[in-house]
Order: sequence, then structure tokens, then C-alpha cells
Amino acid sequence: MKTFETLDVVIVGAGAAGIGCGVVLRDLGITNYVILERDRVGASFLNWPAEMCFITPSFPSHGFGLLDLNAITLKSSPALMVQREHLTGKEYAFYLQTIAEHFQLPIRTEIEVKNLKSLPQERGFIITTSEGEIQSRFVIWAAGEFQYPNRNPFPGAQLCLHNSQVQSWKQLEGDEFYIIGGYESGIDAAINLSLLGKKVRVIDRASKWLSTDPDPSISLSPYTLQRLEFLYKTGRIELIHDVAVEEVKRVKKGYAIQSKSDRWISPTVPILGTGFTGSLGLIADLFDFSNGYALLTDKDESTISPGLFLVGSQVRHGNVIFCFIYKFRQRFAVVANAIAQRLAINTSVLEAYRQAGLFLEDLSCCENDCVC
Repeated sequence: MKTFETLDVVIVGAGAAGIGCGVVLRDLGITNYVILERDRVGASFLNWPAEMCFITPSFPSHGFGLLDLNAITLKSSPALMVQREHLTGKEYAFYLQTIAEHFQLPIRTEIEVKNLKSLPQERGFIITTSEGEIQSRFVIWAAGEFQYPNRNPFPGAQLCLHNSQVQSWKQLEGDEFYIIGGYESGIDAAINLSLLGKKVRVIDRASKWLSTDPDPSISLSPYTLQRLEFLYKTGRIELIHDVAVEEVKRVKKGYAIQSKSDRWISPTVPILGTGFTGSLGLIADLFDFSNGYALLTDKDESTISPGLFLVGSQVRHGNVIFCFIYKFRQRFAVVANAIAQRLAINTSVLEAYRQAGLFLEDLSCCENDCVC
């Protein structure tokens, strides 16, 4: 068991963001780094419900200068690898595992990061793990969101089943279900239960299915809307909007779902489609926050902990949200470039990333306006 070592970079998390960043560091010739993963490569995707698929389509178009939307590296395509347009979690995990093996990334699995402490005078960090301590000049936090579900949005939520706890919708017994939350995970649950012939009611504090915002980080994706429209016509899905659930209680006939003015009785355990709190709670003292989001420099670096970078779905700059792979992968090279420059490493290799649209520095171009 290693009790102490010194590295240039530690990446926390071996999901899409961690593996993607690891490849860029490898391309730069950086070797004194490690990727720490508390489970397996692609663990979050392996824990998706069996029926859940990517809402962003995959297509092998890199030969014509257009990357597969779900690719995390140059010259790779999940669609080409598994011959599927909307991959399941297990299929995408296989893609990540293949990338990790191909690039021989230095990944250590089944290692829990317990604490992260900033050293004075910008000397880096001490990472306390289940196998000892590591001192690293830089840390890239890529721990993601899926393994940190929002299970307590209101009193009684502990009586409910969060969608991330479901291995397969086929395993749930009963003919009638209530889902609390109407964004992607909630609607996906409704769609899959409806496909099994179940009657489903979705309760949402807003009405995401009515939003016309062109940013799929805010409104439902076209893929989800298309499936929802088809199944809504069957009469098996009822959408209840502008209702905030305030409490869930166990009652004789099942579960009482209470809003300010309405009450429903669900014969089955209510499903939570309430999203995720994210992993930053583990290191909240190393970031400043605004409106619940970590404040970052233009290099995606903590504004109060120099050397600590954030990658993945929790990155946000003002109104620009990077919660999809095709968005946050554009910041891998930005982070790697900042680290390489401080290590006095030649970064000319990153020009290929810039040409492929994987080096997004100017966020003023990130608009979703549509003229049609």
C-alpha cells in the first residue's frame, strides 16, 4: 500500500470528463499523473437504468471534420464502436473503457478520495485517499453528478425511489406510478414505464415539456420530446405542471403526494426525477459559489484555490451551461493547456484540438439562437 507519493496532476473520476482530460494530458506528453476512480471506469454509466439511453445522438462523422457528439477524443466515435445512435449506459462505459485501454491511461480503480487540502503558497494539494496520501501540484476534479442524486428535495422524499436507484424499469411491480420531476430523467422514467403498459403521472413545478428554449440544457431534447409525444397519445402518460410537491407521506393505500393545494395517492413508491446535487459538496471549501455553481476562472480553475480545475457537467460560466458531453469536452484542452504552460511543456499538439472544435476559449460564441 502506498502511503505517500508526489505527482504533477491528479484527476479525480474516470468518467467521460476524467478519461477525456487524461487523453489530452497524454497527448501533451505529461506522464507524472494519475486518474483516481472509486469504482470502475464509466461507473456512473454502468449504473444507469438498463433502458436509459443518450439523448444526444452518436454518428461517425469525424472523417468529414465533425465529431460524434458523444466522443471525448479526436478520431473516435461511440456510434462506430457499438453501431448504435443512442447508446445505453453500458455501451458508453464500454467506449470509455476502450479509450482508457487504447491510450494506456494511468487509472487506479477502487480508490476513494476522502479529503483534498490546499497547500500554502500555491504548492499544490494533499489528496487523502483510501490507500494513503498524494501530493500533487494540480488537481482536475472530474467526479461528476450521477452518483450524487438529489434525494431530499422535500420532507418525505426518503420514502421515494430516485431514478438513479433503478436498475431496470421492468423490475418495478405495479400498474400505476407517480413521478416527481419533469426534466430529462423524470420524462425518461415516464416513457420507459409507459412502454411497459404502465399508467404514469408526472408532476413538475414548471413545465419543461412546454419550453421552447433552444438550449437542451434548459429544455427537453428533441429526442425526448419525440418519444414523449408518441406515448402521450396512448393516454398512459399524464403531465401535471406548475405544481410543487411539498411532502410525501406513507398512508394506508400507498403514498400521499401533497402540494400546496392538491393531493394524490400513489399505490406504488413515487419516483424521484429530481436530478443530482453533484460532487462538489465534498470539496466545497475550495471553491466560491454563486447561485449554487462554482465560480471559475476562464481556465475553469477555482477562483480561490489555484491549481484546482473543474471539468465535466458541473462547469458553468454565466449563462453558458456545459452539462452535455459535446459541451464540456470543449474545455478539456483549455484546462490541459493551462497546466502544461505552468509545467513549461510545449502545447503545439493542442492545435489539432483547436481545429476539431475541442479547444473552446471564446465563450462569446456560445449562443443557441435559431433563425428558423
